[in-house]
Amino acid sequence: MIEDDGRLRTAFEMQSKACHALGSPFMGRLMSLFAERYQPGTPIADRLFAWPGVVHYGAASLPLRLAGALHTLKRRGNPTLEAVYPPHEVDDDTLWTAVTSVLVDHAGEIDPILDSSPQTNEVRRSTALLAAAHWLTGRYDMPFTLSELGASAGLNLMFDRFAMETPARQLGASDPALVLTPEWTGDVPDGPAPRVVERRGVDLRPVDLETETWRLLAYLWPDQHDRLARTEAAIAIAEGIVDQGDAADWIEDRLSRPWRGIHMIYHTIAWQYFPDETQARATAAIEAAGARATDEAPLFWLSVENDGDGGAPIVARLWPGDSHYMLGRMDAHGRKITWTGSPL
Repeated sequence: MIEDDGRLRTAFEMQSKACHALGSPFMGRLMSLFAERYQPGTPIADRLFAWPGVVHYGAASLPLRLAGALHTLKRRGNPTLEAVYPPHEVDDDTLWTAVTSVLVDHAGEIDPILDSSPQTNEVRRSTALLAAAHWLTGRYDMPFTLSELGASAGLNLMFDRFAMETPARQLGASDPALVLTPEWTGDVPDGPAPRVVERRGVDLRPVDLETETWRLLAYLWPDQHDRLARTEAAIAIAEGIVDQGDAADWIEDRLSRPWRGIHMIYHTIAWQYFPDETQARATAAIEAAGARATDEAPLFWLSVENDGDGGAPIVARLWPGDSHYMLGRMDAHGRKITWTGSPL
């Protein structure tokens, strides 16, 4: 018999708070219902309660996997979920009855979706990428080679095609595909707009935008229509190549060859999903390449990852010299950013 050790309930409670903080009342409410009411005893519940290791949003993100599976069925036209999901408003008991019935009746559809970590490819995370790129161009006036680890569909490989409003000026493209409008605190980087000469990423399960757009849209929260609009705008201009593979294998191979301009390696809310061995090997490969970097071919490693304190520090290392920087902090969806641009 499956035991309830409290890990999953805690994960749902944490996710509920995060969803409320990130502007999704519906998701906050749904996650809270799971924290309060979900019990072992059905196939999907038993799988989730028995999941090994850390299950909250800092690791396996089981609540978001489950929410993505349910939203997938809703977007595919499941009438039970369509009747209780936004824009409809129902009471807690009605919502819970509908959701739990779907989890039982459609377990065969839901189970394989749970195998994959969330694929949000949140476009507003380009807030940190654009700011960091402008900060870099203030130091190096050269084009960029981009390498994204955990790139999903590659939408954030296109950050140079976006613009961002700040209190001082607009950053990014002069003719943007979309404009980001974060709540900005701090000084604004003063470098020119980045020029990208090559962009490529890697993901264990990259999203094929020809056939799998549903995977991206399923992990957007049902009551956040602005996120849907941004994602669709980014999809319309996506052209970065995302290879399927292990991040360590990929970055080892990629760094074995010379690059043009400044090589910017980055990941946004993705590193946490990599196995320890992958993290260690990728780190070693980047550090070894950094030791070979020159002023004519610098290397920049940008990390934007959850720290469990309600947001993501924007941390960077720059070679030659292996200088460490705390560039700022943003929330997990890039709605708010505090920019410092300071050495560690």
